[in-house]
Amino acid sequence: MRKLTYFIACSIDGFIGDPGGDAASMYPFVDEEFLEFLKAEYPETIWTHGRQAVGADGLENKRFDTIIQGRASYDLALKEGITSPYAHLREYVASRTLTESPDPNVEIIGEDLVAKVRELKAEDSALGIYLCGGSKLAGELLDEIDELVIKTYPIVLGAGMPMFGSGFAVTEFSLDSVRAFGNGVLVRTYSRKR
Repeated sequence: MRKLTYFIACSIDGFIGDPGGDAASMYPFVDEEFLEFLKAEYPETIWTHGRQAVGADGLENKRFDTIIQGRASYDLALKEGITSPYAHLREYVASRTLTESPDPNVEIIGEDLVAKVRELKAEDSALGIYLCGGSKLAGELLDEIDELVIKTYPIVLGAGMPMFGSGFAVTEFSLDSVRAFGNGVLVRTYSRKR
């Protein structure tokens, strides 16, 4: 069974963006040391269009071969005129409002999201599934998430979009690792307690 990994950036107080979902306040923390970590450990999480600029072009996928993202996350790429932001992965966008895909590499999941995720998890592959966000999508898929990789940036937003847009549900994870960077970023990895 493949793992669904929620790989997400957040503030110290657990927000993945401002109240409108904008995460631009976290971008300054992607410095050379942190970028080298991403290229070495999670190269497939870098947009296809940015891989060449950061020296990640041609790097093989290490952890994921599939991505699921929400409509708001996908819209960030569409606003830049990019219809396949992760062309090096199989791309799925969960959306009830986007009925037709603007790119042949992107499949829209409009109904029965959990069933589709379970189908993807049951596939025979050594690589996992990257849950890219956002908040509502992570909330809907909380029961299916097997691993959390949380990039915590040293800022407090005070309010904004939470990591999980869901109702109250105590869900336990075990801490596997913590890595600290010189710029104050922490990357924590957790496994789901089942």
